[in-house]
Amino acid sequence: MAVQRKRKSKMSRKAKVRKLNGENKVENEEEQVTNELTDMPTVSKKRWTNKQRVLIFTSRGITYKGRHLVKDLRNLMPHTKTDVKMDRKSDLLMVNEIAEIKNCNKCVFLVGKKKRDVYMWVSNVPHGPSALFHMEYLNMMDELKFTGNCLTSSRPILSFDENFDTTPHMQLLKELFIQVFGTPNFHPKSQPFVDHVFNFSQRDGKIWFRNYQIVEENGDLVEIGPRFTMTLARILSGSFGGPVLYINPDYKSPNLIRHLQGKKGSTKYVDKQAAITRRRMEKTDKTFATDETDLLFTTSTETKT
Repeated sequence: MAVQRKRKSKMSRKAKVRKLNGENKVENEEEQVTNELTDMPTVSKKRWTNKQRVLIFTSRGITYKGRHLVKDLRNLMPHTKTDVKMDRKSDLLMVNEIAEIKNCNKCVFLVGKKKRDVYMWVSNVPHGPSALFHMEYLNMMDELKFTGNCLTSSRPILSFDENFDTTPHMQLLKELFIQVFGTPNFHPKSQPFVDHVFNFSQRDGKIWFRNYQIVEENGDLVEIGPRFTMTLARILSGSFGGPVLYINPDYKSPNLIRHLQGKKGSTKYVDKQAAITRRRMEKTDKTFATDETDLLFTTSTETKT
C-alpha cells in the first residue's frame, strides 16, 4: 500500500511539471503574437496620407446660432478640433499661431459682431489663401426636425454646382471647400461609410449649403441639416491677411443694408407732406359764373332741394 501511494505522488508531480511547461509555452506564444502585432504598422498609418486637420472655433460675442453651428459641423466632420473663444480685439494673425499649436493646417473661424451678424473665415494655414463670408439664414439640426439621418463620423460626398467652374475665384473656393469639408480617407476617427452629401450651390450671388442623406433603397436624398447661406466678401492671398485677390462687387455689409432700410422708412413722412403741399398748390380759389340754361331741365324736386 505504501508503494502504491509513492507512485501516485510521483505521477502527480510529473503531471504538474507537464502543466507548468504547457502554460509557459502558451505564455511565450502569446508574447510573440503581441510583439508581432505591436511591431506591425497599423492600416490607418499606412493609408492615411491626406492628413487634413481643421480647427473650428469662434470669437467672443457670437450668437447662439453660431455656437450651435460649430457643434453641428464638429459632429459632421470627424477631422476637426476646437479651442476656446478668442477675443475680438486681438489680431487675426493670432489664429495662425493657435492652429499651429493645435497641429491644424485648415481653419474655420466664426466672428460675431453686434450680437446679430455672423462672419466666417475659411483659411489654409499658414500660407493661405483665406476667404471671408457673411453668414445668413442659419438653421440648425435641432430646430429643423428633418427626417434624414446619417452615421456619426461617416465620410460625405461633396457636390458642387456648375457655377463653381465658371470663374477663377469660384474654382479657388471649390478647392478650399474640398480640403476643409472633405473628410480624409482612412482617417482614424472616421468610419468607412458614405451615407450623406454636402451640397454647395450658387444662387442669387450666395452660396447655399445643404446636407442630405442617401437613401439605400432607391438613392433618393432626404435633408438632414444644418442649412445656411454664405455671401462672399473678399479673398486674401495669405492666411487672415496679405494682398486682396478678389472683392465681391455685389456684396453689401449688413450695416449698410440696415442703414438703407431705415433711410427708406424715414422718407415716407417727407413724401407724404410733399404730396399734401402739392395738392394745396394745385387747388384754386376761383369760382366761375353758372349758365342760366343749366337750370332749364331741372325738376321741381331738384329745385326744392
